[in-house]
Amino acid sequence: MSERQDYDVVVVGGGAAGLSAALVLGRARRSVLVVDGGTPRNAPADHMHGYLSRDGLPPLELLAEGRREVAGYGGEVVADEVVAVEPGFTVRLGSGRTVGARRLVVATGVTDELPDVSGVRERWGRDVLHCPYCHGYEVRDQPLGVLAGQPMSVHQALLASQWSADVVLFAHTEDPSRENRARLAARGVRVVEGKVARLRVDGDRLTAVELVSGEVVPRTAVFVAPRPRPNDGLLRALGCAVDEHDVVAVDPAGATSVPGVWAVGNVATPFAQVITSASQGAIAAARVNMDLIDEDIERRLR
Repeated sequence: MSERQDYDVVVVGGGAAGLSAALVLGRARRSVLVVDGGTPRNAPADHMHGYLSRDGLPPLELLAEGRREVAGYGGEVVADEVVAVEPGFTVRLGSGRTVGARRLVVATGVTDELPDVSGVRERWGRDVLHCPYCHGYEVRDQPLGVLAGQPMSVHQALLASQWSADVVLFAHTEDPSRENRARLAARGVRVVEGKVARLRVDGDRLTAVELVSGEVVPRTAVFVAPRPRPNDGLLRALGCAVDEHDVVAVDPAGATSVPGVWAVGNVATPFAQVITSASQGAIAAARVNMDLIDEDIERRLR
């Protein structure tokens, strides 16, 4: 058994939030270990957008560059998973390795729960999309659909109408209120009643939405509001408090209710975009570094 290695900070999750935190901490001359399970939320997407200077870059390229930058400041990135954390913190990895950490930054993201409609999962991240701000420009002026399944779907349809004059909201399992129907009509969004059976695909391209009734509505892209399930098992096991939405509660710098534990990115803000998550990681890292400085000062004074 190899000797346990201790770090100033262990970052759990190597997406934009986790790597951003590790980069700032590395530049602050902190010893940092990033434990990355290798399942980023946006892996199915060909490109990411709205990230200044990186617009249109494939998400996996951003992460690869981030890992190189972190390593350049002495940070260590390992392909592994954290299976347990004991107070103190003792961090146990799936590979059997055990490391110590003075502080934890958890950036484990979310898992998107998608509607059980044939074709949705298969086309996810390609022409079945979730965020008009992320992908609306790429499907501008096309016949767009929004598959309703929760109240957020009306909001999606209203947003989508900014990029196309031809937007259809498929009511599916969500019946919009009279007020929402009026708002949709004011934006030129048509509501199609009935449950959706499947998405039609021809030549590896989405062509239409087929209803259970047999009605077929031609569409070339469909927006879906997934239900994001935070990967917060580690945080809950540590005793972190949750808010009224059952999401781990954090302060503006990402600190949880458990001293020494920060949560950043989608695990704490499920709808955050890539650039937002990276920002949260950087903000948390600065606070973590200062927290460590304060601890060192207190020890010296004692």
